[in-house]
Amino acid sequence: MNKVRVRFAPSPTGPLHLGGVRTALYDYLFAKSSGGNFILRIEDTDTARFVEGAEEYILEALDWCGIIPDESPKHGGKFGPYRQSERRDIYDKHLAELLKTDYAYLAFDTPEELDEIRKEFEEKGDVFSYNYISRNRLKNSLSLSDEEVKKLLDNETPYVVRFKMPVDRTLILEDIIRGTSNVNTNSLDDKVLIKQDGMPTYHFANVVDDHEMEISHVIRGEEWLPSLGLHFLLYEAFGWKKPQFAHLSLILKPEGKGKLSKRDGDKFGFPVFPLNFKDQETGNISKGYREEGYLPEAFINMVALLGWSPADDKEIISLEEMVKEFDLNKVHKAGARFSKEKAEWFNHQYLQQKSDDEILDNLKKLSEISESSISDDKLLKIIGLMKERATFIKDIYSEGIFFFNAPKTFDEKASKKSWNENTADILNKLLNKISATSFKAEDISTAIHDFATAESLGFGKIMMPLRLALVGELKGPDVPDLLEILGKTETEKRINFAIETLK
Repeated sequence: MNKVRVRFAPSPTGPLHLGGVRTALYDYLFAKSSGGNFILRIEDTDTARFVEGAEEYILEALDWCGIIPDESPKHGGKFGPYRQSERRDIYDKHLAELLKTDYAYLAFDTPEELDEIRKEFEEKGDVFSYNYISRNRLKNSLSLSDEEVKKLLDNETPYVVRFKMPVDRTLILEDIIRGTSNVNTNSLDDKVLIKQDGMPTYHFANVVDDHEMEISHVIRGEEWLPSLGLHFLLYEAFGWKKPQFAHLSLILKPEGKGKLSKRDGDKFGFPVFPLNFKDQETGNISKGYREEGYLPEAFINMVALLGWSPADDKEIISLEEMVKEFDLNKVHKAGARFSKEKAEWFNHQYLQQKSDDEILDNLKKLSEISESSISDDKLLKIIGLMKERATFIKDIYSEGIFFFNAPKTFDEKASKKSWNENTADILNKLLNKISATSFKAEDISTAIHDFATAESLGFGKIMMPLRLALVGELKGPDVPDLLEILGKTETEKRINFAIETLK
């Protein structure tokens, strides 16, 4: 068996979508599980839609995800160049070969002429197609004499190269995920292979590159299924061995109908790109999973299960475990519905697996933390108390804001519930009691219990107003833990402020 070689071939026309990440991941997993190679190829022949910085974005996104190519424009390799714009001589060589066959022809029709023909068809309620019926009546090397073609070429008349679709053949197409399908060539049009500027279209370039790079399996999105017949015939035209194909299903909107889009992310408040992406023209920034606080391991785990299930339907699975288990034959045919809640669930699970020290390093990168003077020891204690409640590392700060900032106001409902004319006296007495301790959580807890017993007070009459004074509302971790982290001076300040404010 030949070595498995797969490629991920994005176009640098914008940021990498969630679906693109999944395609790259499945390519990577299939290659690694088979002892093969994963290649990144940049398909940049669409110069009109080229976006500055998009290639760098793609490389950075894959790097963040841990999907590292064996060969790429960055990593090199013996099958380069890995940018299509740098492979023009290769395409020219193979085009010359193809034009010697009966599978391609020159078409001199201008875009304006074709638009006019389309309008004529539309007025009759028909759809125009450049195909086996119409091509003999249009301006191309099939309908024109050799002399006419030569004259057009001598005059440097612009032309495209089209594929000559055979008439009335039934193609039997194999797909690893979808099985066998049939397509009649009469339903296919004569696609452009080479544009007027001499650059190849996707169809021509990707077939040539896949052959030249010895790609064994082509794994791509189902939007390319209608092109499979053309690609099948291009391999036949060149006399090349075909790779095996696998077309991945769509990632669906949260409600389950239609392809997930950036608009859905904007509407429902979740990213559809791995990293933030800034539109150079508008200056708008599209949200990315990294900047939203997702851990790369959690993100990749979530993406992997949008269309594939590991053994025993386990949900938490590392990239290394995925490599061991991945089977292209077990990728689902049906579309996978995206769930923001599930994405957050994955992040919560992975956050719980992180050590407090790992979380500390990332927590300190938050500007609010980096600008504070709180010690690492206290931050580690806060992490220990807040980690279980957090979905993202930033939640440890936002949900535990009271550790860093004293309350300036007090929840009205909580105040009415927990504060009365005796509360200030109770808290003053309690403060004297706990101030005499070591201010360790265990000693504080004992002091509060002793105080409650000595004063014949219910715990609620002590703990509720004490928590309100420290936090500003009735939430947060155990009060003794909170007091230890705040320390004696800060505790006294907060209790005195509450007494003065709520009197």
